[in-house]
Amino acid sequence: MRLQDKVVLITGGAGGIATGMATAMAKEGAILALVDINEEAGKKVEQKIKEISPKSMFFIADLFDVENLPKIIEKVIETYGKLDVLVNNAHASKQKPFEEITQEDMDLSFGTGFYPTFYLMKAALPHLKETKGSVINFASGAGLAGQPTQTAYAAAKEAIRGISRVAANEWGKYDINVNLISPIAKSPAVDRWAEEFPEMYQASLQRIPLGRWGEPEEDIGRVAVFLASEDARYITGQTIMVDGGSIQLR
Repeated sequence: MRLQDKVVLITGGAGGIATGMATAMAKEGAILALVDINEEAGKKVEQKIKEISPKSMFFIADLFDVENLPKIIEKVIETYGKLDVLVNNAHASKQKPFEEITQEDMDLSFGTGFYPTFYLMKAALPHLKETKGSVINFASGAGLAGQPTQTAYAAAKEAIRGISRVAANEWGKYDINVNLISPIAKSPAVDRWAEEFPEMYQASLQRIPLGRWGEPEEDIGRVAVFLASEDARYITGQTIMVDGGSIQLR
């Protein structure tokens, strides 16, 4: 029970990788606060997680609404009295060739990914100081490798990586560690990508040395548990590649 009674906030908590992380963390004793705009899917995830961690909850929030982002942190503090781990997982984007990307496409990617990460980190900081907590943000091979059709997504992910490393340097004096997971895993977004770009999907699969897509709970979730636990207290500012070896940073 490496996360016993730790309060963990996960954005984009209504499915995909977030559900896998929430399940893995709940099994280690964490209390999950899941936030998403999709109420129907979120309630289903909440029911599943409550069977493992009864104090966990789901609540609705529109991450695109910047002014309301601090209220997400406030709600967690009002409910549980503390915040130990912030996981910025949510991100929506459209896949198009570079020359077809519009301002609207960039606004969607930054408005659901980068800005929520930035503002939630700011709002969470005073509370993470008290718990000497952790932040887990998400990078992507799309940015690291320059994946075609991923201009808006890659740009926002690399921006997230940039501020995460700055925060890791600035927040170390508070014993707060800030790391990133760069995953390859099964998710609804990956399923849509496979339908829209089947040749690119197959080519990506063939580039994974371990020969398979990651499992949200067993692969990504277990790494999230590690980064949120005391076992990772001396790790900060790092991008952890949980991608079956498809991108090997040197």
